[in-house]
Amino acid sequence: MSEHAIPDPALQQWFNRGQVETLAGHRIFYIDEGEQNQETILLIHGFPTSSWDWQALWPKLGKERRLVCLDLLGFGFSDKPNYRRYTIHQQADIVEALVRHLKLKTFHVLAHDYGDTVTQELLARQNEGAGAGQWLSCCLLNGGLFPETHKALMIQKLLLSPLGPAISSLMKKPQFDRSFSQVFGKETQPSKQELEQFWFLINHNGGKHLFHNLITYMHDRILHRKRWVGALQDAKMPLALINGSVDPVSGAHMVARYKALQCRLDYLAELPNIGHYPQVESPENVLHHYLTFLPQQLSDTA
Repeated sequence: MSEHAIPDPALQQWFNRGQVETLAGHRIFYIDEGEQNQETILLIHGFPTSSWDWQALWPKLGKERRLVCLDLLGFGFSDKPNYRRYTIHQQADIVEALVRHLKLKTFHVLAHDYGDTVTQELLARQNEGAGAGQWLSCCLLNGGLFPETHKALMIQKLLLSPLGPAISSLMKKPQFDRSFSQVFGKETQPSKQELEQFWFLINHNGGKHLFHNLITYMHDRILHRKRWVGALQDAKMPLALINGSVDPVSGAHMVARYKALQCRLDYLAELPNIGHYPQVESPENVLHHYLTFLPQQLSDTA
C-alpha cells in the first residue's frame, strides 16, 4: 500500500497479517484473526502509535478468541491525510464502520490512551442504544479519561500550540526517543528496537507531519467532557481499568479521579512501577488481569 519498504521483519509480518479496507471514506489497515463464532475482542490503540502496540498480547490473547484491531486514521499503516480536522467522533465512526464491515454482533473492547477517548465516545453511543454491535465488556488501559487529570508532556503542549507545525517538522528521532521514554517506568524503558519500530510506524506514509493535527483530540476531551465522563458513569456493561501507576500522564492520579467521579468499575488492577504503556512494558501482567476480568457468564453468549 506504500512505496516505502518495511525494514523490520516483525513489522512486515504484522502488516502481512492484515488488510486494507475503505471505511468512512479512508483506507484503513486492520487485522481480523480467529473464527467468526469465537468470543471476539476489539482492540483500539493510542497516540502516537498504532495497532502494533498489541502485538505482545496477541498470541496468548488470541488462543480460542477472535481478535480484531485497526490503525486509526493518521496512524500506522492507515491513511494519513494532512489536515486539521481529525476528531474523536470521526475515529469512532471509522471503528463502527469496521464493526459493521466485519458484521461483529457481540464483542469485548480493550483500549489504550487515545483509544480510550475513542472508546468513551463509542461507549456513549452504546449507552444510547445507537452503537454498532453489542459490547459485552470494556477494559481501559492508561489514558486521559478526564481532562482535569491529564498531565500533558511539554512536547504535547508545544504541538498543540501555534508552534505545532514547526515542532512536527523539526522533531527528529533522538527527541522522540527522549519524550516517548519519559512515560515508561524506570525499570521498563523501551528498547532500542522498540523505539525504532515505533518511529518507523509514526513516519510511515509521511505521518510525522501529523503530530500537531492529531493531538487536537486534547481539545475534544474538554469540549465533550460531560458526555464522555457520563459514558463511564452510565455504562451498561462491565468496565475494568488496568493502569500503570507511575505513568506521569495518566497514572495513579487518574484512577483516584475515576473513583471520585463514581464511574462504573467492575475490576481494577494498579500496576506498580509500570508507566503509560502497560501492554508493552508488562504484557504478562496485563494478560493476567484482563483474562481474570473477562466476564465468563457474558462471554458464553459471544
